[in-house]
Amino acid sequence: MGKSDQSANNLFDKIVNLSKRRGFVFQSAEIYGGFRSTYDYGPLGVLLLRNVKEAWWQAMVQQRHDVVGLDAAILSPPQVWEASGHLANFADPLVDCTHCNARHRQDRLVDPNKCPTCGTTGSFTEAREFNLMFKTHAGPMVDSSAEVYLRPETAQGIFTNFVNVLQTSRKKPPFGIAQIGKSFRNEITPGNFVFRTREFEQMEMEFFVPPKDADYWFDYWCEQRLAWYLSLGINADEIRLRPHQSDELSHYSSKTSDLEFRFPWGWDELEGIANRGDFDLSVHAEHSGERLTYFDQANNARYFPYVIEPAAGATRAAMAFLMAAYHEEVVDGNTRTLLRLDPRLAPYKLAVLPLSNKGSLIKIAHEVFDLVKFRWMADYDQTQSIGKRYARQDEIGTPYCVTIDFDTITDGAVTVRERDTRQQQRVAIAEIQGFLAQRLD
Repeated sequence: MGKSDQSANNLFDKIVNLSKRRGFVFQSAEIYGGFRSTYDYGPLGVLLLRNVKEAWWQAMVQQRHDVVGLDAAILSPPQVWEASGHLANFADPLVDCTHCNARHRQDRLVDPNKCPTCGTTGSFTEAREFNLMFKTHAGPMVDSSAEVYLRPETAQGIFTNFVNVLQTSRKKPPFGIAQIGKSFRNEITPGNFVFRTREFEQMEMEFFVPPKDADYWFDYWCEQRLAWYLSLGINADEIRLRPHQSDELSHYSSKTSDLEFRFPWGWDELEGIANRGDFDLSVHAEHSGERLTYFDQANNARYFPYVIEPAAGATRAAMAFLMAAYHEEVVDGNTRTLLRLDPRLAPYKLAVLPLSNKGSLIKIAHEVFDLVKFRWMADYDQTQSIGKRYARQDEIGTPYCVTIDFDTITDGAVTVRERDTRQQQRVAIAEIQGFLAQRLD
């Protein structure tokens, strides 16, 4: 193993350790031995994930006049997935090792003839297609008439609501419908921590455009989505836009590019941007019997809009931001760990820290906390030495620490410490909101 491989593995281990130790991510049902490929987001993880989704929503919906939001149901009838092709095509090749009984996704094997679990060569069964959709039943009867599916993607709820949104939002192509929500895929080989799981959260937008403008909007959204990750702290050498080769394209796509992040195990997908053509609206129109076209009054023409789809994983994005932000540096002979998260993503924007447990300092600290709590997510910590509390806030990515000390009683000011530089300056309590607003907002 080379030095770079060791460094990558070390980073992965450190992120997993930090996630558990500081409350970002926990193994689901851990007290019962854990449930494979499912994770619970702890006090810090839920804030980070919420901030990632909020940053996406602001960029994709709030700051645009041509995109609206939707929150579609997770459960849906088989007709939706039959029309979309998921019942027939949403499958991965599965092989079994006859020596150790391990199951693997064939197209993910480094050596298609060697089992990575036991090392046996030539022990695989013939590959068979394994559908990734989760099936359940709605209502009291457990039979085929009550079968429903947990959605494997959020996109189909957007397509089936296309006319509803078109009529109620008074938009016209080019316009988009955005959605954030849970999806479920029965992955054969989940792994790499929260990167590939059976339950995950997506951030998808379907942008409906006139067919002649599809190439322009595909290039536009590739540029926009790359810029979003760069603006939130991922370095240019850690992310790339990779066009799909013709043999990689989905059956519905004429053009797709992946935004890939350099994870410890190599380049892997963060987000896909696809030109889906008119496949989705046309097949749902055919199967439902409903008219899902748009009538262009200016040109007296009716057409199925083409769809440009930027589809990102919220959990993958959060993981990438954590890895990009992780830093270690030596200060006074000691290793200092910090997360250089963009303030928009940091779980806590600031921490309020009374220097001691003296009642007079605690009272002022509570007053300072009350000043900031309605505007920013803030932590409050009054235990351990101030040095250890600073170290903890650095490690969880808090941009600013506000310390109330004994001088505060007489001068009405606090010490504000900045995470990355460790620089400190005195700020009057009366000015603290304005001071922080200049740096956090």
